[in-house]
Amino acid sequence: MTDRDIPLSTLLVHLEDLVRNGLALWDLPRDVTPRLINVSENTTWLIENTRGFRAVLRVHREGYHSKRAIACELAWIEALRGADVVPTAKMFTGRNGKVIQQAGTPGLPSARYLVLFEHLPGAAPDQTSDMTAGFSTVGAMAARCHTHVLGWQKPRPFERLVWDEEAVFGSAPTWGNWRDAPGVDEPARQVLEDVERVVCKRLDAYGKTPDRFNLIHADMRLANLLQDAEGTRLIDFDDCGTGWFMYDFAAAISFIEDDPAVPALRRAWLEGYRSVRRLDPHDEAEIDTFIMLRRMALLAWIGSHIEAPEPRTLAPHFARNTVRLGRDWLLRAGA
Repeated sequence: MTDRDIPLSTLLVHLEDLVRNGLALWDLPRDVTPRLINVSENTTWLIENTRGFRAVLRVHREGYHSKRAIACELAWIEALRGADVVPTAKMFTGRNGKVIQQAGTPGLPSARYLVLFEHLPGAAPDQTSDMTAGFSTVGAMAARCHTHVLGWQKPRPFERLVWDEEAVFGSAPTWGNWRDAPGVDEPARQVLEDVERVVCKRLDAYGKTPDRFNLIHADMRLANLLQDAEGTRLIDFDDCGTGWFMYDFAAAISFIEDDPAVPALRRAWLEGYRSVRRLDPHDEAEIDTFIMLRRMALLAWIGSHIEAPEPRTLAPHFARNTVRLGRDWLLRAGA
């Protein structure tokens, strides 16, 4: 039995039991209580008491990351913090001296990895208003991360997800097969097969040299920024992995690729990026390719995560809009 065999409502009850019992793994105030704040690849819980203590607990999804992969993510976070590249959350060390903990509970098929982060102040930028300033900030943060990783000695062995054409279109795609997503009928499939073919052709020509294909955050959306009067902080490195640097822009516009504001957001992101790191014209020329690669990955993600609230909300129109985006991109690409 796996998590997929358990109804989400039942799964969350078991996970809450795991969290309540697992809090003893850290030296925390005795009166803290958990509250679920997000369900995606993982579940995220706010740990708090009435006297002002707050922390954020990430309970890892079954089988998504190995313990080694999580350790590599946390090593990069610590390196970014230590070099003052971007402000981000530190981790709590457990009673056993480890930052990665493990706990199980009756009703779940396997134990889970747990990581407890400090709770950072601030709120995500308002995505109902002008987002250009936020995207300029994201672009500059992305450039600082990319510059850092080019000189960072990665821990060995280094294990993280790889965000490339094989991860999206290969025989064992990370988020599933886009053909299985809701709304992918035969006419849609024909268009998207062409999109897949042209994306792969362009990416093969673009290549994977280390100055354009390296460790990236891979989910640098405004939802993963926290802003207040003191500045902007970057959170949620759970999807960080090896990918093209320009994929970080595509990830930044996840789910809003068809928003009329995207051209302005792109200009703002690039302006912020160039304020830190030079961009080659070939890099900019393939940004639309990365947008389509990411969009196809998201289509697959919706199909393979349809039990969660966000995919269910997005599902009714996502495939149809992806086809429209794909047709427009194929015309611009001359395919």
